[in-house]
Amino acid sequence: EVQLVESGGGLVQAGGSLRLSCAASEFTFHYYDIGWFRHAPGKGREGVSCSSSSNGSTYYADSVKGRFTISRDNAKNTLYLQMNSLKREDTAVYYCGLCRRDGDEYEYDQWGQGTQVTVSI
Repeated sequence: EVQLVESGGGLVQAGGSLRLSCAASEFTFHYYDIGWFRHAPGKGREGVSCSSSSNGSTYYADSVKGRFTISRDNAKNTLYLQMNSLKREDTAVYYCGLCRRDGDEYEYDQWGQGTQVTVSI
């Protein structure tokens, strides 16, 4: 059974930074595309980023492009999301999950419990 545990969320002022981590276990981490999505109150789920296992390519939603950076350490079975220049609209619960491209969108499966990110003005 895939296990994913997110951490690193918190309260930060607008313009600040946070680094999220996702510790993975019970599956062969480096074989899988894995990424982040978020869910804000009153909004639908939004795919944020996806890291390819095969060629190192990355996907970012337009809303975070240039501000967020996804990275992975296959030796540590850990995924990261460096979030800079945070905006109030980035406030959400962030989840890591196995990602896959579906047309122009990305779908996520097998996510963890999430970590709350709150950006204050």
